[in-house]
Amino acid sequence: MVPSRARAELDAAGITDPALRAAYLTCRRLNAAHGRTYFLATSLLPADRRPAVHALYGFARYADEIVDALGDRRPATEKANRLDDLASDLSAALEGTEATHPVLTALAHTARRYRIDRQHFVDFLASMRMDTHVTSYRTYADLGRYMHGSAAVIGLQLLPVLGTVGPAEEAEPYAAALGVAFQLTNFIRDVGEDLDRGRVYLPAEELAAFGVDRELLWWCRRTRRLHPRVRRLLAYSVARTRAVYRRAEPGIGLLDRVSRACVRCAFTLYQAILDEVEDADYPVLHRRVTVPWHRRTAVALSALATSLSARFGS
Repeated sequence: MVPSRARAELDAAGITDPALRAAYLTCRRLNAAHGRTYFLATSLLPADRRPAVHALYGFARYADEIVDALGDRRPATEKANRLDDLASDLSAALEGTEATHPVLTALAHTARRYRIDRQHFVDFLASMRMDTHVTSYRTYADLGRYMHGSAAVIGLQLLPVLGTVGPAEEAEPYAAALGVAFQLTNFIRDVGEDLDRGRVYLPAEELAAFGVDRELLWWCRRTRRLHPRVRRLLAYSVARTRAVYRRAEPGIGLLDRVSRACVRCAFTLYQAILDEVEDADYPVLHRRVTVPWHRRTAVALSALATSLSARFGS
């Protein structure tokens, strides 16, 4: 059964074709199931913009599942080939060919409607391919090249949907920086899970500077104990990530007024993950840190009041 709110969003967006509505609903379900913070923030947008955000999330999640599905032991070459097939199918869908998957149907419609630069999707899939064979990054600059496609372009994809009060070009660097800040937060939160996948996103040069290597990270994961050198490394990573948030924050004021509460909510909740990591003394090698329900609710209610004021206030 389709939730009434989902139907209202599609109606507000003028999406009437049954197949297209079903495609967007597939993306919405992916967002609701796998992107709690993202989904919560999206609900603060005007209803007509939400389906597009669900489509962008759904595509990113679909591609990520090809690479990182839980328990998936397929060879890296097979995953890379599937990503190549996805890229070809997406290109065809953007040209108007009937899509091979509902996620691509919704994404192609959103990309055309909001005139999203196709290169952003190309860059995203290039970084997803890197995840099939790259297991570490020597320097932060090397990691930055990966994050351009895996994070910065997500902010750039969203920008036409969110809208801006001035030239979009002025807001683009801030949107890209916020995407990077979100991903750096995920890297810190998920360092133990990524280690299980054979990956370390914390740059090797920085690990070495703090006297940390993979063996020490594994020791922390196995023993559920935090070595002082790992603690210092994680504290440094958190501080650096907070600096990226500070660089990104001015961009919120460049967005359409009705979109600011959505982005501010995500901005606050993702930074709250860093707060929780610090307050719990960096336990990320052996458990996943989350923001408590009561804190999420408080942030969401405050953002909702701001959102309603922007839409209906004077």
